[in-house]
Amino acid sequence: MTLADWLVAFLGLVVVGAGLQTVTTKHVVRAGLWLVVALGGLAGVYLVLTAELVAWVQMLVYVGAVVVLLLFAVMLTRAPIGASPDLDRARWPAFLVGAGSAAALVVLLADAYRWSFVDDAEPGTAERMGAEIFRQWVLPFEVLSVLLLAALVGAIVVSTRKDAG
Repeated sequence: MTLADWLVAFLGLVVVGAGLQTVTTKHVVRAGLWLVVALGGLAGVYLVLTAELVAWVQMLVYVGAVVVLLLFAVMLTRAPIGASPDLDRARWPAFLVGAGSAAALVVLLADAYRWSFVDDAEPGTAERMGAEIFRQWVLPFEVLSVLLLAALVGAIVVSTRKDAG
């Protein structure tokens, strides 16, 4: 195993650990901060795999926008930050659904890419990545931006106080 393999394995463990902390913590703000660690670790994996453009997009879009939007919405709506007794429910159904979904995805991906080799792929460039994004993926990016804008407007509407008079 090379140093790159060890780094990917280590960063993968960091991402999985931070992801588990994200979904198991009872504090919303801490979950957002663990999400930053998970997404930053994933950007580190992209850097090790020499996909610098994807790593920077990961940091700018997800860490820089989505997580900040999540934390901004929590602070703006004055949602309870700590553990809430009305949200304490049995976790085993969610665990079973998550584990089943993860197992199904692993089987699906292992079957889909069984005979694919990384050595056969041609190297990517920023020019090819930009052309791919702006030819085929521009509509999903626009839909995502409208969705994030709607979430922000919704948070502002929910947080405004109505005067009694």
